[in-house]
Amino acid sequence: MIRIGIVGCGRILNAHLHGYRLLREAGYDSFRITALCARKEDDALMFRKRGEGPPPRAAVLAPETGDPLAAPHIYLDEFQPDTDVAVFTDYRDMIAADVVDAVNDFTTLSMHHQIGAAAFDAGLHLLVQKPLAISVAAARLLVDKAEAKGLTLGLFENVRQSAGTRAASWAIRQGLIGDLQLALLGGIGGLWSPDKIVAETPWRHRKLEGGGGGAIDIGVHVMHMVRYVCGEVVAVNGTVRTFEPQRYLFGDPAAGPSVEANVDDTYLATVTCEGGALAQLMWSWAGHGEETSIPGAPVYYGSRGCIKGGEIVSDDGSRRNLQDTFWAEADSDLLDVQFPLVGPNETRLTDPFAIQQFDWLLAIARGGQPETDGEEGLRDLAAAFGMIESSALGRTVTMAELLSGAVRGYQQEIDDHFGLA
Repeated sequence: MIRIGIVGCGRILNAHLHGYRLLREAGYDSFRITALCARKEDDALMFRKRGEGPPPRAAVLAPETGDPLAAPHIYLDEFQPDTDVAVFTDYRDMIAADVVDAVNDFTTLSMHHQIGAAAFDAGLHLLVQKPLAISVAAARLLVDKAEAKGLTLGLFENVRQSAGTRAASWAIRQGLIGDLQLALLGGIGGLWSPDKIVAETPWRHRKLEGGGGGAIDIGVHVMHMVRYVCGEVVAVNGTVRTFEPQRYLFGDPAAGPSVEANVDDTYLATVTCEGGALAQLMWSWAGHGEETSIPGAPVYYGSRGCIKGGEIVSDDGSRRNLQDTFWAEADSDLLDVQFPLVGPNETRLTDPFAIQQFDWLLAIARGGQPETDGEEGLRDLAAAFGMIESSALGRTVTMAELLSGAVRGYQQEIDDHFGLA
């Protein structure tokens, strides 16, 4: 039985708990969540037992958006009523109490390397919400510690396990659109534009708490998708800007305290992948007036067709649904790996949160690393920081430079602050 301690009880926790609930409902019974840790005790009690703590937080997004932040509230006693859950307000006390074997870290980005280092030093396994860490050096610290201690380090990056991403990667590797040439991803404006505090979490706009802005918070998702679907990133040429240096709760200066943003809210980048494919990226949390999206994005163009709007479109004009084709034609062994059959009734997992948690727990049990491990998180983060470092230098930067630390001028302040030189 793997005992899990969760550090960080914010809005995203609901989505994670729903994933764990799906595992229990499928009959996977090798874990229990035995501890919750939050800076404020009430934040942890909000999730332990129905009727025990304060009422759930108001949703920041509508359920129909499908965003994990819109997941409905859930209590631990709904799916593990047989377990007493300890509550802590300091992760160090939780680790010292010897009530957990593994840690889920869902805290502010600046805490990831600190909590991770403490967990590894105590011999505990770790699953970290993306991004992996606040800088490439901090991410490298976690990867190296996990390897030195022989412990499991998982990155929680749910974009990889979605059926659409899996299907696009498979279709391109099967040559269904020929040789990949170009990808287009992103959009401008949206829910948090032009000047709202993103997800009502001010730390996302402060360099020493969030590392970067959209280039990091969203950029690691996008870089992970590019790396998984298009091929390993070789080089990045990017430009970032902060168009809205003052951001407000609900975008209303009268609604409450504002935050001074000293990180980017906009990025544009060209990414070169192994094999020569190019990915064109754009994103902005600024953008006044009206949102602009890329129709059918993410779009992938090959030498014999494209993937657009969830369809495979060939040069001869024929169209077929991407996911239907994937499920019908992909090898059954591949499907069983990517969407595992779990429990006595062999329930197929399709929820990205449940899949990632199962993969991480299985890696712990077997003694190894999950599919999305620390090295994946390190490379996602390096590529995302590549947009910022490239913008600062005014030139293309290579992944080799980013991973080695040869290019880290923007990150120098972060590394100095946390003693990560």
